[in-house]
Amino acid sequence: MKILIATPLYPPDIGGPATYAKFLENNLPKGDFNVTVLSFGEVKRLPYIIRHIVYFFKVIKRGKSADIIYALDPLGVGVPAGLAAKILRKRFFMRIAGDRAWETAAQKWNMKDSLDDFSQSNKYSSAILRLKRGQVFGAKLAEKIIVPSEYLKKIVSNWGIPKEKIRVIYNAFDPISLDEWKTDIRKGLSLQGTVLVSAGRFVSWKGFETLIQMMPRLLREIPDAVLYIAGDGPDKDRLLELSYDRRQAGQVVFLGSLPKEMLVRYIRAADLFLLNTFYEGFSHQLLEAMSLGTPVISTTSGGNPELVESEKDGLLVQYNDKEAFLHATIRILREEVLREILSAAAKEKVWRFSKERAVTAFINELGITN
Repeated sequence: MKILIATPLYPPDIGGPATYAKFLENNLPKGDFNVTVLSFGEVKRLPYIIRHIVYFFKVIKRGKSADIIYALDPLGVGVPAGLAAKILRKRFFMRIAGDRAWETAAQKWNMKDSLDDFSQSNKYSSAILRLKRGQVFGAKLAEKIIVPSEYLKKIVSNWGIPKEKIRVIYNAFDPISLDEWKTDIRKGLSLQGTVLVSAGRFVSWKGFETLIQMMPRLLREIPDAVLYIAGDGPDKDRLLELSYDRRQAGQVVFLGSLPKEMLVRYIRAADLFLLNTFYEGFSHQLLEAMSLGTPVISTTSGGNPELVESEKDGLLVQYNDKEAFLHATIRILREEVLREILSAAAKEKVWRFSKERAVTAFINELGITN
């Protein structure tokens, strides 16, 4: 079977679509599948709209010999790839791992609505509605839509896409193993005291502000606590200013954007991993922390409850609930038995998200016709 993957990103680009495209390319059985990748990066240098038209013709050219065209985004590549598939009379599948319209509205126009509310409302500006309608149009072109969580299945169904057309395949994850002892990693990174780590893109829905604001009260209970934040993004200056205003030099440390192998070492060395997020389809970051044996506290938002069962393999609280985060943090840091129970259960759970399971599920979906 010949598959043409239309993706907005491809290595060395960083991002979910790039990782997923490479995953399929490397892991679909070579004897049964011939995979070709068409990245939007080939046309990105061109003017807006023109690039989409050129991309459409590239899909036409490369899709002629394909059995299936598989788009990894409903808008930028999804619409041109879907239209090309219709002309070529090829089967067209799509993967949706987030809501680009919501992300753009939240980041560019400071829209505050939750993704759940956003997916069911049309009260927005014409610019936002164009994005919403565009991704819905792209999604409706697909024979089948793959999503990485039950939460995102609900969101996409809110767009008006029939539920029976949406399939959940959890992302593949390889549990991380480090040969170094935790104490040796801490020594190598010059870490002392009680180490808290958080990581992610510095955008409004990641909630780093609440974690920074929590620190003065946490220090009254855990005086040697230090919060290390890894990442970068548009909110960087605001977060730095917030930490300076609260005179938290040495208590909140910004690590910048770290290579994955370095971030993994910080998480393994930590006493606790925190993820205060408003929007999460399927969090690899949580799975990484869980596989490394570091206890996690995150939110009940998005697909997090599908990965973390509160009180069994981590703790979940409401997004931006400073009191709840503070209480949960103190509780885990003070209760050694709880830490051990959560860590052991989390390390066991991550094995459910194997590469073999994800590949088999994807192949099965290709064999189903509607």
